[in-house]
Amino acid sequence: MTRKGKDDKQMEAAAYSANSDWVVAEEEALIRAARDGDYASFEKLYERYRTTVYRFVYQMIHKQDEAEDITQEAFVRAFQNLHRFREQAKFTTWIMRIAMNLCTDKVRMTQRRSALEQQEAAGALDWMTIGKVIDPLAEIEIDRRAELVRNAVATLPDHHRNVLVLRDFEDREYSEIAEMLGTSVGGAKLRVLRARRALRDKLAPLFEEEK
Repeated sequence: MTRKGKDDKQMEAAAYSANSDWVVAEEEALIRAARDGDYASFEKLYERYRTTVYRFVYQMIHKQDEAEDITQEAFVRAFQNLHRFREQAKFTTWIMRIAMNLCTDKVRMTQRRSALEQQEAAGALDWMTIGKVIDPLAEIEIDRRAELVRNAVATLPDHHRNVLVLRDFEDREYSEIAEMLGTSVGGAKLRVLRARRALRDKLAPLFEEEK
């Protein structure tokens, strides 16, 4: 190899190393900002790695809709647990581990559901489904719980309440929500899932008191 060829190789290696260092530095900055509550920074991480995580999940689940749901849930959990993320680890490794655990849970749940469906098909669960009548007291309880949900939604921060109303009360499409919020469809889904998790956390102690 000529001297010029060696110099070119060294320059390419130096450029690649510099670019890699820049990517790592940018990722660390995004993680720190997201940890401080900057949703926009976390959405950038989401957009950067969503496809990578989705491809992995799809290989585990082999169902597009479920793979999309698990991918979204993995990022929601990552956002909620950023305070546990060790900066010496790679974000991709961490998020993939979260996704893998969710896939494992999903497979187990599917297996349990399949077993129940087989039992029901054989008549083993007829006592749960045959001869069921409407219970007025149960209807009152449903209405009361619906009121609890409405009240809990009203106490959520604006950014959570708005997306819940748009998606779950008005049944708006994610593409429409994304346009309203000035974000991507994936970003809109992420915000809705975060809002649903916040609502669940508010409702959990209320329902726990009734047990």
